[in-house]
Amino acid sequence: MTLKPFIRDAQPDDAAAIGKALQAYLVQTEKEKTEQGAGGCLSPMGELPVKYRAEVEDPAGALSDCLVFVAELDRRVVGVVVVKPQAESVEVKRLWASPGVRGRGVGSALLDVAIVAAGSVPVTLTVWDWRQSAIRMYESRGFVQVASWDERSRLICMRRAVRHKPVAERHIESRLHIESKLDRVPRVVKISEQREQM
Repeated sequence: MTLKPFIRDAQPDDAAAIGKALQAYLVQTEKEKTEQGAGGCLSPMGELPVKYRAEVEDPAGALSDCLVFVAELDRRVVGVVVVKPQAESVEVKRLWASPGVRGRGVGSALLDVAIVAAGSVPVTLTVWDWRQSAIRMYESRGFVQVASWDERSRLICMRRAVRHKPVAERHIESRLHIESKLDRVPRVVKISEQREQM
């Protein structure tokens, strides 16, 4: 029997695992951008550009205005989604499942929780045009391609409008006890606050 991923709010002890997951995501993205001629920026030593290093080294500080959820399999963090509340929407900033667990529903489960956390506002995201499997997953959740708000030519902008919640979303919502996460203090802030109290 294949275990399903367990999705939960990020906790203080997750900071290192979140940083590692974000590093893997960002390094893979930069490598793909280089291969695809879309301007990858890894150093010759494989280091990330400075603008991304804070997410890896200090996710609690760098993502203090975001909601962060992690996916676990066998009590091990195997995925992360970073959701940023905007004025009239919520943006999925990062979505990552470790390569070894892809195909086991980790990415889909994280995306579903991000959608539920958005509550009654639209959800937006961007995705590189060569990531066709990710695009299909987003489309399966009701995202559609919209006019670009980003200057990078190969980056697709997608939006999911607010709509009636299917039974599956209502089940996720009740299981996670998500009321209105956009009105609460972001989870990552709590990570940094708990560090200060130690």
